[in-house]
Amino acid sequence: MPSFDTALLLTAGAIIALLVLSAFFSGSETALTASSRAKLRAQADKGSKGAERALALTEDGERLIGSVLLGNNLVNILATSLATALFTRFFGDSGVALATLVMTLLVLIFAEVLPKTYAITNPETAASRVATPIRLIVLIFAPMVSAVRLLVRGILGLFGVRTDPDSAILSYHEEIAGALALGHSEGTVDKEDRDRLLGALDLAHRTVEEIMLHRSQLQTVDVDAPIAEIIAQSVNSTHSRLPAWKDEPENIVGVIHSRDLMREVHRLVTAGGGSFDAIEKLDIMSVARSPYFVPETTPLDEQMRQFLQQRRHFALVIDEYGALLGLITLEDILEEIVGEIVDEHDVPTENPITRLENGAIEIEGAMTIRDLNRAMDWSLPDDEANTVAGLVIHEAQMIPEAGQVFQFHGFRFSVVHRAENRITRLRIRPM
Repeated sequence: MPSFDTALLLTAGAIIALLVLSAFFSGSETALTASSRAKLRAQADKGSKGAERALALTEDGERLIGSVLLGNNLVNILATSLATALFTRFFGDSGVALATLVMTLLVLIFAEVLPKTYAITNPETAASRVATPIRLIVLIFAPMVSAVRLLVRGILGLFGVRTDPDSAILSYHEEIAGALALGHSEGTVDKEDRDRLLGALDLAHRTVEEIMLHRSQLQTVDVDAPIAEIIAQSVNSTHSRLPAWKDEPENIVGVIHSRDLMREVHRLVTAGGGSFDAIEKLDIMSVARSPYFVPETTPLDEQMRQFLQQRRHFALVIDEYGALLGLITLEDILEEIVGEIVDEHDVPTENPITRLENGAIEIEGAMTIRDLNRAMDWSLPDDEANTVAGLVIHEAQMIPEAGQVFQFHGFRFSVVHRAENRITRLRIRPM
């Protein structure tokens, strides 16, 4: 009888210990998989050794999960086997069903729900605490996990499935964008904050061609024009830098900065005893700076770095044949992040979006799809076109006439006005 009591106590104690181990494995799995690597990195940078170990463990997610699941299954199966043997001794054959029921409840409550609920409330803290013992377990189970990994990949390979666990399913860009979209939908992130952060993230995926000022809208200077006319044009322009051309408008030979021009005018007038006629001696090319050309395919983040490194604010955009397409400034790139930047010299403009009573809006055809999406919180695709007019032409596969109506992407597009081959005015209404 004492031996029976001792065996009973040892078996019951072993079952409880195995349940504790199962709870540890379950909570560790949840903590390490649910924890944010960004938060762990921040804690590690502040000196947290536990966060640093947890971060190292999550580098190889397949090995981590394999080791934790292997340990969890081992202790669960062993605990269930001991409970079955114990209940069978007391209740005979019916003890199997009773052991199954009791162990299911115990495992579910104490080894699954309870530890995972605790771990999910503060996964980074929990991950830091369990990182050290889990790292030891990963090392112990490494040979067996490697064998299981090869077996699983072999079986999946028979069905034509190729796995690459080391590659992230979602890029960091998509994760951050998704988090911002979720935060905005839940009301915790303002629209302006979301737009600024997404604008900064998108710089690497957008090119200068998408935001440049088209050559048809450029204010340029003819270097062969009378010097007084050039000075007047520079002074009256809202821009401080003007491209200078010779012989033909697309032959850009320099960039005139109004400050450089005024400095030279002041020097000549002063040297001429205050006579404004002295400006006739001014050589406009002597004050023009060399033009800076960039390809149309340059990513915006790279172009911003080039502007900062070269201490430039102004670049002319060309295509692969060297033809002038437009210009881009550092301010244009910054506006993609912070929105429209207006100073005291800018000409006041009306709201580019006119809201109509029937829920429709009216815009210029040259408005970019990105600006429209940001203003209206829409998601029109901008893969095939930069402007709304370009999107309509792409979808219609023609240049529409005024009055034509199209429906695509869940919106109704009406062509209000067309000038030559350009759609200048559009009316849009959600379907």
